[in-house]
Amino acid sequence: MVWILGIVAMLAAALVGIWHYAINNNAVALLDGVDRVVGGTRGTRTALADGHYGPLADQRIEVVVPDGAATAPRPVIVFIHGGGWHSGTPGEYHFIGRTFARQGYVVVLVGYRMVPEGAYPRMLEDSALAVAWTREHLAEFGGDPERVFLMGHSAGAYNVVMLALERQWLGRAGVPEGFVKGVIGLSGPYDFYPFTSDSARAAFAHVADPALTQPIHFARGDAPPMLLLTGDADTTVKPRNSFALAKALTAAGLPTAPVVLAGVDHAGPVLKLAQPFMRDRRVIDPVLAFLAAHGAPSAPVQAAGR
Repeated sequence: MVWILGIVAMLAAALVGIWHYAINNNAVALLDGVDRVVGGTRGTRTALADGHYGPLADQRIEVVVPDGAATAPRPVIVFIHGGGWHSGTPGEYHFIGRTFARQGYVVVLVGYRMVPEGAYPRMLEDSALAVAWTREHLAEFGGDPERVFLMGHSAGAYNVVMLALERQWLGRAGVPEGFVKGVIGLSGPYDFYPFTSDSARAAFAHVADPALTQPIHFARGDAPPMLLLTGDADTTVKPRNSFALAKALTAAGLPTAPVVLAGVDHAGPVLKLAQPFMRDRRVIDPVLAFLAAHGAPSAPVQAAGR
């Protein structure tokens, strides 16, 4: 019996190691494969694979939905991936789609141009066009236009928070004020000038006024509500980013408090949205509570499994 427990522990440690290696080396497709093998696809369906919201190769979009007919329009999550603005594709993040589709959400996975072509402000222009595409097409996938939320990890968290704070991006794309009902930022950079990483310099160093690239510069009291979730062991995007933006939003009239996870690093918030690591509920529970508090209660349609 003891040797069996030892093997199980070694396998669990190996899975964690694989997951962190993949996140840190931008091999997220491997992570998606682990989730698919462990959690299966039951209860979910890919409604759109390798679609496009624009004419460029990186302007890609994929949609994952709950399997089966909807009895009412479903809330929508638009998820924008991380990768330092230089790597990643929406197809690698189907585990995010499966996790939230099982909770009754239509999940739109967004790609955008990568650096150097995608340097500021291109990543924001593309992300806004993807939200506009979602607004135009969500009914085709059973989505509810009154319950649309943005979510992103790392560089993707920057994208979604900037869309929510600086009105020009969604406005230029034809998305009306108030369309986005809430924003979830996981391990996001919001107050990171001066630029100290190669990724940030490649994406933003060319901007004449760096303050204009910083979400904290646009904090406003009438922005959509925000959930800023970070780990206290994140050395890639330090937790002070979430604290600083939360403080600025609160001062502007939008009370915001970061959710800080003890012992969790930069990859941790994404890891804990996939099987088998979602047994640690410290990410999924506050995310679902935030969505419910702002009009999108969960309606689980199927547990994970084959």
